[in-house]
Amino acid sequence: MQKTTKPTALIQQASLSTLAQIEIERMILAGEISAGTKLNEASLAEMLGVSRGPVREAFRSLEETGLVRQEKNCGVYVRQISIEEADDIYEIREALDELVGRKLAKTITPVQLKELRGMVDKMEKLAEKKNVSSYSLLNLEFHDVLVKMTGNEKLLTTYRRLVKELNLYRRNSLEQQGTLPISIHEHREIVELIAAGNADAAGNMMRQHVIDSRQRMHKSHQAINVVN
Repeated sequence: MQKTTKPTALIQQASLSTLAQIEIERMILAGEISAGTKLNEASLAEMLGVSRGPVREAFRSLEETGLVRQEKNCGVYVRQISIEEADDIYEIREALDELVGRKLAKTITPVQLKELRGMVDKMEKLAEKKNVSSYSLLNLEFHDVLVKMTGNEKLLTTYRRLVKELNLYRRNSLEQQGTLPISIHEHREIVELIAAGNADAAGNMMRQHVIDSRQRMHKSHQAINVVN
């Protein structure tokens, strides 16, 4: 008779896999694990205090989100995306962010505005400390919260995948001198235009924010090529 796994064991395994996925994803998005890095299943399992099974499952989930790729007989690597692919993602984000700005200008609540302003305040403090890693993560969270506030789950799912993939490339642009204060100013302006209920202005500002981010990405790319 085939041995079956107890339901509690399945739940525990799933929970460990989810926790492993969250932590590995955090390390990738924070730049602690660089794009192109080969992920060591055993080392990560030891570091996270779990068996290799949950880490293996986490790899599968991360592949579905576009953050890692599995190469047959070679292992699992953090994905590297080209500037051409990053451009394609930015092009889609321009349209999505404009939609988000327009929707929120019509539906935002005082409680939601308070949350957004609080996040921008935290981002400003991180910028003052030049803490790029923490700023980058909070920046991602800020935009994720904006999309979540629209109440459109399909939009949120699509947006999350695009932004996570894009973050594999765009981190260098945040490290450019003088970029963080500009980013803070843009985020404050987005929140205030949404608060004013001006759908056209809020949508245009969010679209322009993406365009400006795209330009900073290209500036960073050119600087790296000059150095190399």
